[in-house]
Amino acid sequence: MNRVARDATIIAWRNLLNLRRTPGSVIAALVQPVMFVLLLAYVFGGSLGGAHYRTFLMGGIFAQAVTFNAAFTALGLAHDMDKGIVDRFRSLPMPRMAVILGRTLSDLTMSVVTLTVTSLCGLLVGWRIAGSVADAALAYLLVLLFAFAMSWVGATIGLMARSVEVAQSAGLIWLFPVTFVSSAFVSTGTMPGPLRAVAEWNPVSATATAVRALFGNPPPGGVPVGGAWPVVHALPYALLCACAITGAFMALALRRFHRITVR
Repeated sequence: MNRVARDATIIAWRNLLNLRRTPGSVIAALVQPVMFVLLLAYVFGGSLGGAHYRTFLMGGIFAQAVTFNAAFTALGLAHDMDKGIVDRFRSLPMPRMAVILGRTLSDLTMSVVTLTVTSLCGLLVGWRIAGSVADAALAYLLVLLFAFAMSWVGATIGLMARSVEVAQSAGLIWLFPVTFVSSAFVSTGTMPGPLRAVAEWNPVSATATAVRALFGNPPPGGVPVGGAWPVVHALPYALLCACAITGAFMALALRRFHRITVR
């Protein structure tokens, strides 16, 4: 296990150093959440609650930002496969797990940077943390745990894609329905019955709801909250989802990686 951690750390550091050659991907990862904050806060926020909505919005933005980072994991891993980097790693005496874990750890580091920039942007539009320091720290840890889970989803997509172009398309196409059919930006109470059920059980909804509660950011007055189990127990459900997604997609990614490397 120590060997896996050591080799994964080395690969993660290699991935971070490699970002110097692709600054565009870093800029995109940072600009995207800022764009959504400004767009939703000022274009839609006026009709959805103004300053109260901007505070409510940030929990959803945090959950969405780290979910979208899964696309960079898929693209980065597919790029390494296309360039033969994975084949070079395979020839070295290192555990297979370390190759994928290194990618997810480096992208987790990028998620930390994304959360920092998003938080600063939120402060500029009027968002404030009303909860305790401990609760705020727990909220950020929850978002990073969810980011780690999403990176394994991205890793699985990147390993299954046949090319970088396919990985780019497949890595993005699922993100919009997953993040927007949720309570990230609006209440699920106004959605039609079947869609509301999907949104209430969506892990993005649970993460956003739990983060809002920990930050002390209640929904604007008059916004229906709902009484479904994932809504009432958002924090334990969000933790359960993050762990379940990590376990399931870690197994899928390792299985796919094994099939690729034994060819």
